[in-house]
Amino acid sequence: MVRTKAHVQVTVSKNGPYLVVGDIPLAKQTVVADAQGGSEEWREGPPIEHKPTYALCRCGQSQTKPFCDGSHQKVGFDGTETASREPYLDQAQVMNGPTHALTDVENLCAFARFCDPNGQVWSQVGGTDDPPVRANFIRQVNQCPSGRLVAWDRATGAPVETPLPVSIGLVEDPVEACSGPLWLRGGIPVVSSDGFTYEVRNRVTLCRCGQSKNKPFCDGTHAAIHFRD
Repeated sequence: MVRTKAHVQVTVSKNGPYLVVGDIPLAKQTVVADAQGGSEEWREGPPIEHKPTYALCRCGQSQTKPFCDGSHQKVGFDGTETASREPYLDQAQVMNGPTHALTDVENLCAFARFCDPNGQVWSQVGGTDDPPVRANFIRQVNQCPSGRLVAWDRATGAPVETPLPVSIGLVEDPVEACSGPLWLRGGIPVVSSDGFTYEVRNRVTLCRCGQSKNKPFCDGTHAAIHFRD
């Protein structure tokens, strides 16, 4: 079960911004690449000042990013939510290895590419009885910001997840020369514009370029259009 800080929430307003309550910390989270350009780790920036309740741009057009300036009204932003409301495990494909399993919901991919180094996590899962392979597998899966990928201990049936602090990251991707999604960390509830609460998860990424086909979640479109904050 994901434990959340009391009274924190992100609400998706109809064709408007994300409304954030609970004084949730906000900072840039930058993808740091290795010598080959593969995603290696995250670098957190300094805290961004904000009010206890604030609105984050969802249309991608604000001149005061990451905060909303009302541009969604001027551009006629269509923020219709199209994402599945089924629980993660009901959507996931499962791959079993000797000691660990991998679940994967591809349409949640935020294109951070932590899955790629060391032969890709889909290949690594078959070698998780080898300690170095297992360590890389668990580390890389846990670096996936969207929670598309989750590692599971087959002996206990429990997810192998690194607990994250309750916070929101503004993803920056220097390798792709673009700005990425909002990274909600630590089990922040996301409430749709019609009042539905999406499954609360340790890692979630929300679209902030305005172009995702899986709103409110990121689908990697920011990289294709080279979205810049």
